[in-house]
Amino acid sequence: MLLVKIATRNRYTNDTSLGAYNFAFQSARKHNGEIYMSLSGHVAFVTGASQGIGRACAVKLAARGATVAVAARNQEKLNELVREIETIGGKGATFPLDVTDEEQIKSAIKSAIAQFEKIDILVNNAGVTRDQLIMRMKRADWDAVLQTNLTSAYLCTQAVSSSMLKQRWGRIINIASVFGQMGQAGQANYSASKAGLIGFTMAVARELGSRNITCNAIAPGFIETAMTEVLGEEFKQNAAKQIPLGRVGTVEDVANAVAFLASDEASYITGHVLNVNGGMLMG
Repeated sequence: MLLVKIATRNRYTNDTSLGAYNFAFQSARKHNGEIYMSLSGHVAFVTGASQGIGRACAVKLAARGATVAVAARNQEKLNELVREIETIGGKGATFPLDVTDEEQIKSAIKSAIAQFEKIDILVNNAGVTRDQLIMRMKRADWDAVLQTNLTSAYLCTQAVSSSMLKQRWGRIINIASVFGQMGQAGQANYSASKAGLIGFTMAVARELGSRNITCNAIAPGFIETAMTEVLGEEFKQNAAKQIPLGRVGTVEDVANAVAFLASDEASYITGHVLNVNGGMLMG
C-alpha cells in the first residue's frame, strides 16, 4: 500500500477558504508499480471550477496527478483554488471564463492547449438554475439555463476535440443531474438542459469512440452545494428521508466518480450515465 496525501473539502460547510480543507492520508493501491487510478501526465480542463462540485473535481484530479486548468468567472476564487492545488503538490492554472460566451470558450481552451500542449480530460460542470413554474417562466430564464448548462458543453467539447483526436486519447465527462432523468416541477429549463446533456453524451460517445475518446455523464442527486444551501434544514431532512442511503450527497462523492471516469480503469466505459444519487433514482 502507498500513502498519498490529498485534500478533501469540508463537506459540512460552504467555506471555500484554505481552512475549509483538511489533509487526510488515503491508501492508493499499486499495480505493476503504478498508482491505482493515477492521472499523472494528463491535463484536465474543468468548467465551473470556482466552487462546489467543480472545485472538488479540480482538487481530486490534481490529487491524482493531473495538471488542472480551472475555468470560471470568479478570478479570486480560481486563484484560491490553484493555491490549494499547489499546496497538495499539484499543478494548476486559471482561465477566467464565462461559458455563455462562445469566443471566451474558444480563447480559454486555445490558451490552455498553448500552455500545456494538450487537454486530455474535459469536465463540463458549469451550471445554473432559474427556477419557475412553466406558465410563469420567462424566455430569458429558459435561454440562460440552456446556454450555460447545455450549449457550453457542446462548445467546450467541440473546442477540445481536435486535441483529443490528434493524440487518440480523451475523457469527456458531463455533469448532468437526476432531474434530467426524472424531471422536477419548477425546473423545466434545468431538467431539459440536463436531459439534453445526457443525449449529447451518448451522441459524442458514438462519434469519438473509434479514436479512444470516451464520453460519459454523471447524474448527481441531492448534493450539498451553494445551490442547495439556501434550502431550509427541514427540507433537507425530508429530502434525506427519500434517499435509501439516508443522507444527502457531498461534492466529494461526485468528484470521486469523475476521477474514476477520467482514469485508464474506465477505458471501456463510454456513453454511460453514472448515477451518484444515494439510490434516489434506480433503474
